[in-house]
Amino acid sequence: MGGFKDFIMRGNVVDLAVGVVIGAAFGGVVTAFTKDLLTPLIAAVAGKPDFSALEFTINGSKFLIGDFINAAISFLLIAAAVYYFVVLPVNTLMSRLKKPVSPTTRPCPECLSDVPLAAKRCAHCTVLLTA
Repeated sequence: MGGFKDFIMRGNVVDLAVGVVIGAAFGGVVTAFTKDLLTPLIAAVAGKPDFSALEFTINGSKFLIGDFINAAISFLLIAAAVYYFVVLPVNTLMSRLKKPVSPTTRPCPECLSDVPLAAKRCAHCTVLLTA
């Protein structure tokens, strides 16, 4: 039982649980935004009041394409929001915080293997290295 407790209390499991809860709430907000604001706006331009009513029939089978359009719009909005409000700022922040790494090796002029900067001979081909 102690191992399970340690597993649950690890930071990444708790972070994942928080992310799932926030993601579900965010999905509800975007779905409401799509259904209540975006769909009527597009419908005002296209002339249809609601995409969920769009359907077509082939050989007696109904294809409810409107629900798919609503879901696709919701997906695109969620993906765009996650990219512009989460991924892009985090990547920008990480690139600013990343310190430049000074090289610790250099290529051997003879065999092109990596050798430490302080080495006087290549460990692979034993050629004498110059400073």
